[in-house]
Amino acid sequence: MKLKVLGSSSAGNCYLLQASDGTLIVEAGVHIKKIKEGLGFNLSKVVGCIITHSHQDHCRSATNLMTAGVDVYMSALEAQRLGIDTYHRLNRLKGGNVAKIGNFEVLPFSIQHDTPDPLGFLIKHPECGTVLFLTDSFYSKYTFKGLNNIIVECNFEEEIIDNNNTPNFLRNRIYGSHMHLKTCKELLLRNDLSAVNNIVLIHLSNTNADEVRFQKEISELTGKTVTAARSGTVIEFNKQPF
Repeated sequence: MKLKVLGSSSAGNCYLLQASDGTLIVEAGVHIKKIKEGLGFNLSKVVGCIITHSHQDHCRSATNLMTAGVDVYMSALEAQRLGIDTYHRLNRLKGGNVAKIGNFEVLPFSIQHDTPDPLGFLIKHPECGTVLFLTDSFYSKYTFKGLNNIIVECNFEEEIIDNNNTPNFLRNRIYGSHMHLKTCKELLLRNDLSAVNNIVLIHLSNTNADEVRFQKEISELTGKTVTAARSGTVIEFNKQPF
């Protein structure tokens, strides 16, 4: 399997999990043209699109995907907030209930953000094993067993925000809706990483993050292969390292 990053920032987030038997789109926050380009203008292998929440940088092209014949999966309250809850290709996810999407199994769970019912995902497929996908959450109360790959937000660091003279209202919103480097580290250490092949850092702030530093510190902390996601990044995302 390959993980292909089409966007990983406040400008837009979208990731493709490309297996031999189908592609799962994770987030639809970039322009539909970019998604189609990333798929080689062939949507026939797409089994569905899962979306964490209703902010535009995560769901911008949800309607376009459904119009193109792709099933979209998100929580009912987030879909209602977007005004797309009547679309026949919308599938409502509920925390704790597994959704079968092609040969992918997706277990949604509640996260901490500033929208009605945001979700994180445990994604399972024979080729990639168990993948944790967690973004736009300042904390996770859960720990996870049997992880093989991790895609996790590492949005900001306190010292960088302070040096940027970030206004208090914006600083407070970031702290209450996105993941601090320190929190990301604590999350990783609370989980069993023994079978993890890749840790992919996503949604790094353009102004409040240091990509090289974050990647280096988390690699040293975990001893794992750590990648900071950028548009165009492609990673071998298999259950086994080789």
